[in-house]
This record gives sequence, structure tokens and C-alpha cells, in this order.
Amino acid sequence: MMIGSAWKGGPPFRPSAHEPRGRVMTDISARTPAQADHAHVPATVRRAVVIGLIAFFSLVDLFAAQAMLPALIQHYQVSPAAMGLAVNACTLGMAISSLATGLLSPLIDRRIGIVCSLALLSVFTALLASAPNLAVFAGLRILQGLCMASAFALTLAHLGEQCSMSEAGGAFAAYIAGNVASNLVGRLLSASLTGELGLAPTFYVFAALNLGGALLVGGTLGRGGMMAGVASALRSAAILDHLGNSRLRAAFGLGFCILFAFIGAFTFVNFVLVRPPLSLGMMHLGLVYVVFLPSILTTLLAGRIAARTGIRPAIWGSLGLAGLGLLLMLSPRLALVLSGMVLVGAGTFFAQAVTTGFVGKAATHDQGVASGLYLASYFAGGIVGTAVLGQLFDRVGWSACVAGIAAVLVVAALLAGRLTTSDAQGRLGAASG
Repeated sequence: MMIGSAWKGGPPFRPSAHEPRGRVMTDISARTPAQADHAHVPATVRRAVVIGLIAFFSLVDLFAAQAMLPALIQHYQVSPAAMGLAVNACTLGMAISSLATGLLSPLIDRRIGIVCSLALLSVFTALLASAPNLAVFAGLRILQGLCMASAFALTLAHLGEQCSMSEAGGAFAAYIAGNVASNLVGRLLSASLTGELGLAPTFYVFAALNLGGALLVGGTLGRGGMMAGVASALRSAAILDHLGNSRLRAAFGLGFCILFAFIGAFTFVNFVLVRPPLSLGMMHLGLVYVVFLPSILTTLLAGRIAARTGIRPAIWGSLGLAGLGLLLMLSPRLALVLSGMVLVGAGTFFAQAVTTGFVGKAATHDQGVASGLYLASYFAGGIVGTAVLGQLFDRVGWSACVAGIAAVLVVAALLAGRLTTSDAQGRLGAASG
């Protein structure tokens, strides 16, 4: 089934009158070559833009608060480790929600589920503006995480179910690129708004963005029924089957390591940047995150590069870049630190894009459950990384924190060696279209 069928608007997305009700297909092959070429390009571009925007609005809150860390520490008068754990508590909610959504996804209409998740997310984001203490702040971040991950997991499941093999890489890459863009814009926006307006107005702006995402999904994502042929929402057998798949287990572990490393690097580097000898202010701290711009390009190319090099070499290369970036982030010179951040961001996002696409196609059934397991592991890596690396940062310092991240990247590289493909599934990169 083609992913184009699940989006509203324009002739390329209309169901054929001869299709059974509940099943929507875009029959490009029935058209003349000229008509197909003319319709396919706008449809592909439009689809990629919508997918990227859904990712953007779903995850813009995730890392935006990291750029607010210095102001939040001053507001709540707590240590970097405590504030970092509270800010990243959303990943705990995301881990729980990802697994729950994966289990229940057969009974959840994709569009309704995503719209409700983003609408609730806007409420919890607005409440952060008046959180009276750190415990309430952390609790609201967990609730945010529940909503973000449900939207994220449902969208990934939707893509896995609707994409043909020839479209999968491009669709997943567009989604991860939207994730990268949310990372960049979220940090820039939160840092600049916090510096100019303060914490409360900043949270209200992000609540409005979440609400805008709900409206976008309601207006563009076609009404998709629950997964066909599923009789029960309890997918314990599917979980056991996926966990029994050594390739999927390796991918789940790799996802854990990727966010562990990313969260560690980009949470605690904020404190390095605002302290001597770098001593950046809030506005300049926000501008620092233009380092994520190259990640948008490299992520979009992930499927194509993996097609040419193979999945494992592509991930090994990206993890190697991230490792080199970590070394540069130890420098006292701002230019080298920024260069290191570019490499760490590009490397980890690239690895995430390839691994996410791998999971979507390595799971031969119950893709929603597989996506939920992957995301649960991925986000669990975020909260564990924050807890472990926060203690290293507070007790020993930035160098020890970087060493811990490097060790996890080595584990990730070992796990990547187990991501083998089968002839039946083909190569992931062929999906780059």
C-alpha cells in the first residue's frame, strides 16, 4: 500500500472509486508515464513536507527545554544534574508511552490518536509556565513525554504500514529530518524567547506550536482505520516474537545507545558553553544550535547512503563521526567545540534514521509493536543517559561525561554489527526512492 494514499488533498491522494471501502490506494501504474511523472513528484514532495511537519510539531518540546537549562537552574535554584534530570524526564514518559502505544496501536486510529496526543501536549506545555517546584516541573515533563511518544510512535507505525519498499527510506528520512529541524528550531526559539521574554511566555509559545500540529494532522492525515486483521490489542505474542529476533534486539539496543549519547552530549554541553572560558549568554547559546543544520541534509540522505554502503558501514561511519566530535568538544576553543557538536549531531541523527528505517522493515508483522519497542528502548536510553552522565558531570566533570558517552558509542558500534538484512526484505537504502 502506498503512503500517498493516507494523506488528504490533491488528486494523487484520492482513492480509486474501485477500491474497497477502508482501503485506499494510489494507482500510479494505471496512468500514462507522463501523467505518473507529473503527479508523483508533487505528491512525493507534499508528502515529505507534511511528514516532516508532523515530526516537527510532535517533538519540538523535547529538546527545546535543554537550551533553557541555565535559566531554569537559576529559577529553581538546583544543581545541573537535578535540572537536567527534570528536563529530560520526558524521555521516561516517552519510553512508557512508546511501548503502550505499540501494544494498543492495532485499536488506535492513527489520525485521531496523533491529534489527541498533540492537543494534550499543548495543555501540559502551557502548564509548565506555572510549575511551582522542580517535582511538578518533572511530572509535567513526563506527561509531555507520554503525548510526544504516542504521536511519534503512531506516525512511525503509520509510515511502516503505508509505505511501499520503494518509498520507505524517503518517508522515514523526511520524518527524522523533521525531528532534526525541531531540535534546531526548538532550541533557537526557546533560547531567544527565554532571553527576551522569560520562561512563562516561552512555554506558551510552544503550547501554541503543539496545538498547530494537532490542527495540521487533522487537516492532512487521512482517516486510517485500525490495523487490518488484528483481533486483539494485547500483542504479547508479537512482543516475544520481536524480542526473539536477534536483528531487532540489536536495533533496540542501538537505539538506546544513540539517545544515551545524544542526550548526554547536548544536555551537559550547555553548562560548558555558559561557563568560563567560553562564557556564552542565552542569546548566543541559542545561536550555537545552528550546528544542527548539517544534520538535516545528512539525515535526508541516510537511506540513499545506506543503499550504497550497506546498513552496517553507514552506521559505523556515522558513529565514528560522532566519536571524533566528542574529542573536539573537549577543546577550550569555541570553534572546535562547535565543530564537534556538528559531528555528534550529524552522526547520531544519521544513525537514528538508518536504524529507525531498519526496524520498520525488519519487522515482518506488527510494525506498530516493533516501533513501540524500539522507541521505548530509544527513549529509555535518554533518561538513563541523563541520570548516569549527570552524576559524572557533577562529581567528576565534563571530561568524564565525554568518556562515558564514548564508551556507549563503542557499544553501539558492536550492536550495529548485528544489523543484517535478508533477501526478502531487501536493502534499506533502496527505499530512498
